[in-house]
Amino acid sequence: MRVERLGTDKIRIFLTFDDLVERGIEKDDMWRDIPKVHELFNDMMDQAHEEVGFSVNGPVAVEVFSLPAQGMVVIVTRGKTDSIDSSDDMDYDDIYEMQVTLEESDDVIYSFSDFEDLLELAHRINAKLLYGGSLYSYNGRYYLVFEEIEMERKDYEDFIAVLSEYGEASTTTKYVLQEYGAVVIGDDAVKVLCQYFS
Repeated sequence: MRVERLGTDKIRIFLTFDDLVERGIEKDDMWRDIPKVHELFNDMMDQAHEEVGFSVNGPVAVEVFSLPAQGMVVIVTRGKTDSIDSSDDMDYDDIYEMQVTLEESDDVIYSFSDFEDLLELAHRINAKLLYGGSLYSYNGRYYLVFEEIEMERKDYEDFIAVLSEYGEASTTTKYVLQEYGAVVIGDDAVKVLCQYFS
C-alpha cells in the first residue's frame, strides 16, 4: 500500500493485488459493502494519517479504479463539514460517510514525466507488441494508452512490470486524454517512436 497526498483534501492510495490477498479480499469484493472492505478502508485511513497527516472526520468521496494486472488506485477526497470538530485526537473511524464510485477498465494507461524514459520503454517493448498504442500529452506529462492488449497472461504480467519500471500507472482515463490532452501519436505509438528515435 502506498499513500500520496494530492492536495489538502485529497489523497491517492495504490493497492496491489497482494495487499488485497493478504486481507482475504478478492478484487470483486471492492464492489461490495462487507466488513473486510470497511477494515481495509480503516487501515488505509490509518496509514494515510500516519504517513501524510490526512485524517477523515466527515463525508468523503472514494473513487476506486481497477488497473489491469497491477491492483487498484483509491482516491479519497475529504468533504467540507462545519458541524464536526476537526481535532486530531478525535476517533474518526466511526464518523465518516462514504460516497463510493467504482470504475474498471481494460485500458492500460501509463504516464511519464520524462520523454527519455518513454523512449527507453518503447525500445524494450516494441518486439512484444503487434499494436503499439496511442501517445498523448496532458498537463506536462506523456500518456501511453493501450486498448485490448492480446497476450498470454504471463507475457501480459511481464509487459505491465516493464511499463511500471519506466512510468506510473495512471487513473486518467482515455476519455479525459482525448478531450483535454493533445494527441502526439494516434496509432502504433511505440513503433513510431522506435522508428524516429533510434
